[in-house]
Amino acid sequence: MRYIDNDFAEKTILITGGAGFIGSNLAFYFQENHPDAHVVVLDSFRSGETLSNGNLKSFGHFKNLIGFSGEVISGDINDKELLAKLEKEYTFDYIFHEAAISDTTALEQDLMIRTNLNAYKDLLDLAQRQGANMIYASSGATYGDAPSPQTVGREAPQNVYGFSKLMMDHLSRDIMKKQDKITIVGLRYFNVYGPREFYKNKTASMIIQFGHQILSGKNPKLFEGSDKIVRDFVYIEDIIQANVLAMEPKASGIYNVGTAKARSFQAIVDILQKELGTELTCEYMPNPFVGRYQFHTEAEITPTIEGLGYKPHFELEDGIKAYIPEIKRMYEEEVK
Repeated sequence: MRYIDNDFAEKTILITGGAGFIGSNLAFYFQENHPDAHVVVLDSFRSGETLSNGNLKSFGHFKNLIGFSGEVISGDINDKELLAKLEKEYTFDYIFHEAAISDTTALEQDLMIRTNLNAYKDLLDLAQRQGANMIYASSGATYGDAPSPQTVGREAPQNVYGFSKLMMDHLSRDIMKKQDKITIVGLRYFNVYGPREFYKNKTASMIIQFGHQILSGKNPKLFEGSDKIVRDFVYIEDIIQANVLAMEPKASGIYNVGTAKARSFQAIVDILQKELGTELTCEYMPNPFVGRYQFHTEAEITPTIEGLGYKPHFELEDGIKAYIPEIKRMYEEEVK
């Protein structure tokens, strides 16, 4: 679906983190809907390097870009020489900044702040010099355990990832006040799921993880009380919609991107079993995260509707149904 009528011929678009989940979907959106745009993907492709928690430092994967015909550059946004080279060789009209240390369980505070906040400042400076509108990934993690509906201005991050994203938002607001040359839009993603997330490994959504459990014939394993543990699950197509609309917003700002509807983990499994035609017995485990676990997230999206013209198109049932063929394909090609 095409979300904006603008003609992007002659326009140059940078997508950082473009081999990741959301970045790669953005790259293909422009290729399919605005083929005359010049799209440059920058990503720190995975090298096998891990964080102290054992998870990969970078989730970027070449398979997410198979079929993409734009430019691809391997590089780290922390590399100031690389950013200087990009600025010399290209004049960007739009920057979609998706690159980050996105693992919410990462303990490396120095790396998180340097990568998520300080490198963003460098990119924001570049955007202002070139007159490029900036659309960047903030996060629902900025809210921590704040009560629902989560509303911009009521943040309480509980980990360094959420803190780093909140500091990005503060920096952005400060720049918004000082200039009107470019627009700056921060998008606070809630629980995103959909195609091209598989290579996030253990940090991929529970939708694909439960889907692969079920396809392998294993009983789905949930925490006790999973019918009462709810999240705002948002399908990737709605995330892409918000990003594209943010290219020409009514005003700069920080906006939530979700569905404004909280759904349970139990509902995920029930919908998956219906779509996959299974009746496996759920197994319930004690929840070891009680006291440090969000039990309810729900995005307040009225400002997003008003400021961007955003309207979520996918209920959880719709998103999972649309996702099923890809869940099956990844199981056959990568899991089985």
